[in-house]
Amino acid sequence: MSTTSLTSEQDTADPPPSARLADADLPVIARRHPWRWVGVAVVLVLLAMFVHGLATNPGWDWPTFFQFFTTKTIFSALWVTIQLTVYGTVLGFALGAVVATMRLSSSPFLQVVAWGYIWAFRSIPLIVQLLFWFNIAYLYQELSLGIPFGPEFVHFSTNNLFGPLGAAVLGLALHQAAYAAEIIRGGIISVDAGQTEAAAALGIPKLRQFFRIVLPQAMRSILPNGANEVISLFKGTSIVSVMAIPELFYQVQVIYGRNSRVVPLLMVATVWYIVMTTILSVVQFYVERHFARGTARSLPPTPIQRVRSGWGELKARAIR
Repeated sequence: MSTTSLTSEQDTADPPPSARLADADLPVIARRHPWRWVGVAVVLVLLAMFVHGLATNPGWDWPTFFQFFTTKTIFSALWVTIQLTVYGTVLGFALGAVVATMRLSSSPFLQVVAWGYIWAFRSIPLIVQLLFWFNIAYLYQELSLGIPFGPEFVHFSTNNLFGPLGAAVLGLALHQAAYAAEIIRGGIISVDAGQTEAAAALGIPKLRQFFRIVLPQAMRSILPNGANEVISLFKGTSIVSVMAIPELFYQVQVIYGRNSRVVPLLMVATVWYIVMTTILSVVQFYVERHFARGTARSLPPTPIQRVRSGWGELKARAIR
């Protein structure tokens, strides 16, 4: 009796096979995200208000901005800023590679020396380092080459040896080297040690192991942090204005000190910093894309490829 009633209940609960829908016939309803659209609307409204303020607020003084944005003085100052960035980056990462190698060596003495260098230059503020090198002649009027604690063969006057630009480059490079050393060391130790062991078992020389196996993989970890340091150095060159070096921020200060147009002149420096930082970011993207070969089946699309793909999707939707 119980079996018959259970069977009849199942027959009434389950629809006949002809009434069942196939999976392909089931309606697909997209998941809705109302709060996401609210957030987008709020951001767009705030952005529109900001742009409206830039266009209508007379305090920005856009005529003065365009008057000085492409002057010869600003271009000369921008070139000094680029020189400081290039010299500081090249010398800093070259010295940082040496310090990173010392930290990774098996010699306890070299490890302690490298650690001490990194500790010292990361502890002292950059502005203090720059002012120290700028005033090195106060401590040492002459530098000489010769036998330690013995006769001296060559003498250099520190007044002639370190000019303001040379002192700035030296301070930036030594400061940058401390951070570059840790970035390079972190990238190298991120590579699995089993790969170098396998290469050694195959008889591959150590130098070739480093340049053909370790370095290409380490660059994927080094590049993002290294690029951040380069961009920070580019913006940080404004600190050398305390040494009266005619870089971008110093020249802007000189100009608005004469005409009292502080905001538009600061915007001149700001826009140039944004332009150069954008260029560095684009270079970083393509360099990272180059070293990403072999890690994925396909390389990430470039911005131009993304624009083309998005435009193609819009055209296809319009046609449909």
